[in-house]
Amino acid sequence: MKFKFEANQDYQLKAIESVTNLLKRLSHVEVELQFENGTLFAAVPNGIDLDDEALLNNLKSVQAQNNLDEDVELEYIEEKIATATGEKTVCFPNFSVEMETGTGKTYIYLRTILELFRFYDLKKFIVVVPSVAVREGVLKTLEITRDHFCRLYDNTPYRYYAYDSANPAQVRQFALSDSIEIMVMTIDSFNKASNIIRQTTDRLQGETPIHLVQATRPILILDEPQNMVSELRVKALAALNPLLALRYSATHRTPYNLIYRLTPAEAYQRELVKRIEVDGVLQEDDVNQPLIRVNNIQSRKNTLTTRLSVHKLMRDQTVKEQSITVKPGDNLAEKTNRPEYNGYIVDEINLFSGFVRFTNGVEVEQGASAGEDKEGIFETQIRLTIEEHFRKQERLKSSNIKVLSLFFIDRVDNYAQKTGIIRQLFKKCFNELKQEYANWKDIDVERVQAAYFAQRRTKDGDIIYEDSSTGEAKKDAEAYDLIMKDKERLMSFDEPTCFIFSHSALREGWDSPNVFQICTLNQTTSEMKKRQEIGRGVRLAIDQSGNRVYDASLNVLTVVANESYASYVEGYQSEMREAYGEHALAPKPVDKRKRGVAKLQKAYMMTPEFKELWERIKHKTRYAVDIDTDRLIDEVVTALDAAEIRPPRITVTKAVFQVDNDEVFSALQMSGAKTAKDLSGRYPLPNLVDTMMHLLENTTPPVRITKKTLLGIFRRTQINRQAALNNPHEFASVAVRIIKEKLTDQLIDGIKYEKIGECYEMCQFEASVESWENHLIPVKRSLYDHVIYDSEVERKFVEGLENLNFVKLYVKLPAFFKVPTPIGTYNPDWAIVVDYPDDEGQRLYLVRETKGTTNLDDLRPDERRKIECGKQHFTEALGVDYEVVDSAQDLRIKS
Repeated sequence: MKFKFEANQDYQLKAIESVTNLLKRLSHVEVELQFENGTLFAAVPNGIDLDDEALLNNLKSVQAQNNLDEDVELEYIEEKIATATGEKTVCFPNFSVEMETGTGKTYIYLRTILELFRFYDLKKFIVVVPSVAVREGVLKTLEITRDHFCRLYDNTPYRYYAYDSANPAQVRQFALSDSIEIMVMTIDSFNKASNIIRQTTDRLQGETPIHLVQATRPILILDEPQNMVSELRVKALAALNPLLALRYSATHRTPYNLIYRLTPAEAYQRELVKRIEVDGVLQEDDVNQPLIRVNNIQSRKNTLTTRLSVHKLMRDQTVKEQSITVKPGDNLAEKTNRPEYNGYIVDEINLFSGFVRFTNGVEVEQGASAGEDKEGIFETQIRLTIEEHFRKQERLKSSNIKVLSLFFIDRVDNYAQKTGIIRQLFKKCFNELKQEYANWKDIDVERVQAAYFAQRRTKDGDIIYEDSSTGEAKKDAEAYDLIMKDKERLMSFDEPTCFIFSHSALREGWDSPNVFQICTLNQTTSEMKKRQEIGRGVRLAIDQSGNRVYDASLNVLTVVANESYASYVEGYQSEMREAYGEHALAPKPVDKRKRGVAKLQKAYMMTPEFKELWERIKHKTRYAVDIDTDRLIDEVVTALDAAEIRPPRITVTKAVFQVDNDEVFSALQMSGAKTAKDLSGRYPLPNLVDTMMHLLENTTPPVRITKKTLLGIFRRTQINRQAALNNPHEFASVAVRIIKEKLTDQLIDGIKYEKIGECYEMCQFEASVESWENHLIPVKRSLYDHVIYDSEVERKFVEGLENLNFVKLYVKLPAFFKVPTPIGTYNPDWAIVVDYPDDEGQRLYLVRETKGTTNLDDLRPDERRKIECGKQHFTEALGVDYEVVDSAQDLRIKS
């Protein structure tokens, strides 16, 4: 298997463009260093002039384009750091990109690196990660995207590697290289004075590695920066003396200068991630022994309290599970009004170790419980997960997809030990269930499972194995390589491993597209949120050819949770609400056990009304686009003359030089770049038309425009004519970005559709369609006896259609019904037949798109553009009335 990547996903391109536009109009600079002893330093630093005013203006522009609140100031991190010449203060700006887990965050920032080199000649990048798991995920993405990026960027050379404290020469290469250098570092490898990178070493002739890094002014890519907010870690980031930091996460704790956001709701709505279903496992109606579950521990007003779940006697004399808050000295017998809790007086609440102790000696850890049949709950969860795995693999085999299941466990020893309860229960359940499935009967349970816990570490955060040639250590090392480094093999049918066990080491950074089940054999407390758990399996599946699978009916993640469905959803939605507010909640995970079916009503297909409706809308089309060259030139020239193009210049940066015994020179930058000389007109003027044409042909996707058009743009620009002479490459870069922008709008504005003689057939409708019960609404006027709705807007629209007497029949157009557009296929929503009683029974055949607003300017650009294409397809090519509506009441007004 070899992963394949798509280069033209609009949301990914937008995230990349948001970063490159931040540096728009900031000039390239030649860093002219002051040096000692007449010797020039050979290091290659990032050279760009971070003009605060221009950078803030760019930030506001990017935020406006992405419908984000505009910031009034740049957010800097300012710290004092130790350098080769003593203490100095560094100050660098931070920008945040927020993307839902599973939508390609790592791919995006790696491609952004190559874009920053292409546009601004920036070369030194450090990807900082919070853990070994995240580091291995980044390195794996770098490995599998290499060929893809080489094709996209004309084999632009770049080096990538994990920082290795045992190889200081690697840091020298990073500093002295004149090509793109991408170094991946865990935060633990440089956040302490004892780290090797901060130690003077004879292997660098007495140089300190971090001083070489400081000289390059690297750009930091912070992966999961919410794990880098402690004072110690912030100081560590500053110690690298960065030019700026780009922060990428799905769950920012503090989103510094947010420039792009893809929320969970948007990811779900656009089917960029798997749908989620929950199988809740809960012990119910057993109050025979006192239940004590420690949900969380908090410090309030100098007093520690804990939130417990207990069995409480209610006023109606029933016993129910309730949540109570207690402090040291509280008596649970009094709190619950049940003598079964005699002796349970809170003796100690330990915040740091995370446990509650009672006077009778019982001790319960945060996230754990006493008084529950833990083994019974575990066995039920494991059995459900294995059974779901077997069924799903049987169903997905025909689609060439291998299924993986991931178990999050409560204690490492419960699996790592051969007698561990989870290991034994898995073996028992697997061997019992496999007898019912022919494809699994002969499979050895030991061959299908692997685990990663990351218990043994070096002081720089790396994993070590004491004797990886024999025994359990060898097995650990092999499992680590399979899970962390060899995802292709893990997802191949040739590899038997398909059940993966972990504690919390895989909570961030690691995921696999083919995780279809997540079993939570742990209490999900603040240590590991539900979004982190779910994030390990929401990425869209990949088949054995490495192709992404977009079928929504296949992309379903099943969570087997050790709590009720309602409780799990409440916790998940609470996390979403905390992060985004009520308006941006993703659709609720559904109860897996409640499925329903929408059945085709064949009698409706035989009616004259439906036959006529289908006859009108069934035709396939193709499109052609007319470009108005004069209009394109006018629009580009207007925008180009309004753009700011700054002249090239020389800046002076003060630095002190050092020399080692091998006459290898190094320097430490001591001041910001200051303009010393304007270089306008000092360089030979290139052929601007050829330069713009080359840039356009190397964009993604390539854009081809005639030389005559490009020459017309240059000749008609007035305000920036001199700027083109002073800074021709910057002029060409700005012009190309504007041309792409204006051309995209014209592609949609000038589109024409025509029939091609092919049709969608009525026989393509399925006899029944399965969905979750709470996504089905029973109906009487539709082609199916239930309608599957995807949003609250659609649900209300269906209810409205059912209550309008002049609506004869309607159908939600199935997934196979697609209209081609320049930006991907478009699946319209509804086809409707109406009889208007006040107009002598005139019958109309309509196609309607439902949105939360009828103002197209409020929609995402690609949504709006697809709707405009849909209107051309139906109205102009097929003669069918097409509109956007936000409620069924809009149908009362005849079009």
